[in-house]
Amino acid sequence: MAKYSYVGYKRPRNTKNTLKHLLHYMGLHKWMFLLVGLLVCVSTGASVMGTYLLKPVINRFIMPGDRKGLVGAVAAMGVMYLCGALATLAYNQLMIKSAQTVVQEIRSDLFAHVQTLPLSYFDAHTHGELMSRFTNDVDTVQEAMNNSFAMAIQSFLTLVGTIVMMMVLSVRLSLIVMVFLILMGIFIRTNSKRSQKYYQRQQAELGRINGFSEEMMAGQKVEKIFNHEKVNFKIFCGLNENFRKESTDALTYTGMQVPTVVSLSYLNYAVSACVGGIFTLNGFLDIGSLSSYLVFVRQSALPMNQFTAQINQILTALAGAERIFDLMEAEPEADEGDITLCNVLEENGKIKETDERTGHFAWKLPAAEPGGKTELRKLRGDVKFDNVVFGYVPEKHILNGISLYAKPGQKIAFVGSTGAGKTTIINLINRFYEIESGTITYDGIDIRRIRKEDLRHSLAMVIQETHLFTGTIADNIRYGKLDATDGEVREAARIANADSFIRRLPDGYDTMLYSDGSNLSQGQRQLIAIARAAIAKPPVLILDEATSSIDTRTERLIEKGMDAIMDGRTVFVIAHRLSTVRNSKAIMVLEKGEIIERGDHEALLSEKGRYYQLYTGQFELE
Repeated sequence: MAKYSYVGYKRPRNTKNTLKHLLHYMGLHKWMFLLVGLLVCVSTGASVMGTYLLKPVINRFIMPGDRKGLVGAVAAMGVMYLCGALATLAYNQLMIKSAQTVVQEIRSDLFAHVQTLPLSYFDAHTHGELMSRFTNDVDTVQEAMNNSFAMAIQSFLTLVGTIVMMMVLSVRLSLIVMVFLILMGIFIRTNSKRSQKYYQRQQAELGRINGFSEEMMAGQKVEKIFNHEKVNFKIFCGLNENFRKESTDALTYTGMQVPTVVSLSYLNYAVSACVGGIFTLNGFLDIGSLSSYLVFVRQSALPMNQFTAQINQILTALAGAERIFDLMEAEPEADEGDITLCNVLEENGKIKETDERTGHFAWKLPAAEPGGKTELRKLRGDVKFDNVVFGYVPEKHILNGISLYAKPGQKIAFVGSTGAGKTTIINLINRFYEIESGTITYDGIDIRRIRKEDLRHSLAMVIQETHLFTGTIADNIRYGKLDATDGEVREAARIANADSFIRRLPDGYDTMLYSDGSNLSQGQRQLIAIARAAIAKPPVLILDEATSSIDTRTERLIEKGMDAIMDGRTVFVIAHRLSTVRNSKAIMVLEKGEIIERGDHEALLSEKGRYYQLYTGQFELE
């Protein structure tokens, strides 16, 4: 059984760099955050000064019995507290609005950057790892900005203000409070370190439970087939018990903090009250100062507790922000291409650029010299590999000096055992990866000179692992041509032989697809993927096991439709079913990254080599 790990709470490795990035986003709304800071100061000032004003109220009005003056003083204090309450309400609302805006911008920039990363990055990082940046890490930053930043500032200002006012009221009494505050600080720091260790273990156990539960929910069919329910329940109970133990330890230490700090604050209050009473009886302190001072003593523990809790939350958020910004600093996919694709009109054998979508395209080559004319070269679909060497890692080559060509309108097939390099060739045509040596040309142009967006716009691809998006069937077909009309969508579906089953669905083309089209069969999903490629009508069509999930009867029907979209187009086909490649212009047999045989179906059979063995079943493709 697999072990599930979870990385617990960690402080950021480079706090300075993380704060720099975060402050950049906050700086875009600096006036809003400055206003929040000002309102926090007003709120804190009202709270601290309100307590301090107890001294003059008692000494000047209550002790002498000045009722009229007392009413005025209490009214003034009420107005001050009201201003503090309004400032608190205002900064809370402004902070929420500002935080949501900043987090929205971070999430948008993160998604936009992820879109620019090369496929090699996704090969090296799991989907779950990347998704945690958009969910767990962004949520942690959002929570901290909503609550912790302003609260931490207010708690710090309140603590500092309280200590200053106590010093103003009585320096000698403040020494007692300082001793207790130091004891509280030592206890909070020590207890936090211990509870943090147990919380990490708790999160690790929670990660194991979540991973195991997710795996079991996804594998219900297999679990029931092999009657593994009781065994899995026993494993889950063990994981659950481990989680209970770690949670108990973590909460034990956490639960100690507030009662201990409160007890120390009560003891602090009792000692301060006794000593303060003695000072008052001996004339070292007046009644008003003692009353105000004792209220400050009661308040001193709360901001310390709050400040410590908020700092831990902020550090957790900074660790999440660091992971977000690390991803945003990942090197985007390089694109040095300067040749673009444009729509053209053909008149009298000549082509000229147009803004209208004509269905005819040309490569737009920049002028060779400054001030010169740009060159238009008609897009024909002429692809050529010349001694191409490539490996996903430097230590191992997948392709060893591959050379081949595909003329416009030709159908080229690749066959061979798994790992021979068939799909790799397709990936290189799309420039999903960069070759080590050799050249790949497209209409005589080195594809490294073509801007990647334009290169991929000239291609359409149907892969074995179909991926459908949440939306209607029509939306998924239209993915190949976003401005396609309903008529074009239906025509593409008819070509792919998908129209008949789509019309039999209750909502037809408006049927909603969820979870990668799980409400359709694998074969139906593949037909929609073929329709998506058909609607694009590209000069070059790539079929990577496009009919692997379709039964033989449907496959024969599709071949007729596919012939229609292949007409006049360069087609690359990868297939394990050799019956699908018999009508190819050229068949390439690959083995260990090299082309060992090439020719049409009849010629390769007559050679009685590897293709003959594959076709007659004497050698398995796998």
